[in-house]
Amino acid sequence: MARAAWLVPTGLILLALVPMLAGALRLSELAGGAAVTSGNARFFASPAPVVIHIVASIVFCLLGAFQFVPSLRRRNRWHRVAGVVLVPMGIAAALSGMWMAVAYDLPDHDGVALVYVRLVFGALMVASIVLAVRAIMRRDHRSHGAWMTRAYALGLAAGTQAILLTAMSVVVDIDDQVVRVVGMTGAWLINLGVAELIIRRRRGARLFTPARPSGRGMRPGRGASTPFRPSQMPASRGAARASATDEQEDDRVG
Repeated sequence: MARAAWLVPTGLILLALVPMLAGALRLSELAGGAAVTSGNARFFASPAPVVIHIVASIVFCLLGAFQFVPSLRRRNRWHRVAGVVLVPMGIAAALSGMWMAVAYDLPDHDGVALVYVRLVFGALMVASIVLAVRAIMRRDHRSHGAWMTRAYALGLAAGTQAILLTAMSVVVDIDDQVVRVVGMTGAWLINLGVAELIIRRRRGARLFTPARPSGRGMRPGRGASTPFRPSQMPASRGAARASATDEQEDDRVG
């Protein structure tokens, strides 16, 4: 069970590995003063947005993957500290990506349509994080987990895009603007679809989970079929609170 719990974050990190390595190479290129070419001139002309985007995206994808480990998610301190980091990193990654889509010169293989697609999904990511924060402020852990799952799926789309475009390159020219728009949009939609399946599965699991004993036995003479047992009573208020906390933790994801 413990090993199985780590399969999901391991898979998520592997999915993000290709874009993270590409980002690390871009950072080393900017720091090392590599030769300026037509492909990287826009980054050297304005390096701040791409540096913010790469650093924020790496932190968001790596740290967010560990939020899917139940043993870590149940630790209130870990969950809150990770959330304090994830929220600004996710917003920074989305906003910097939107800024680059608008401010940077378009590469030859990109088009105006892809600019609008990036703006739409970047805005969706920011909105998801904002709604997640709003939900947790209302102590709505279920909605908080659902919105953070969607935000993480959108932030992880770069990994899915790398896989999908590589697969498409076998049969089509991925430098074609239409093909590139279709491939990148498809990756975002795939991630959102998987996120919705996870959210629905989590809700279904809660719906069909047998109710926990309340700890209150029925007293004889009141239509109860079983006698009252003092041992069924909660040991303390702390035990009742711990049980309620366990139920709330099932709704948390990132």
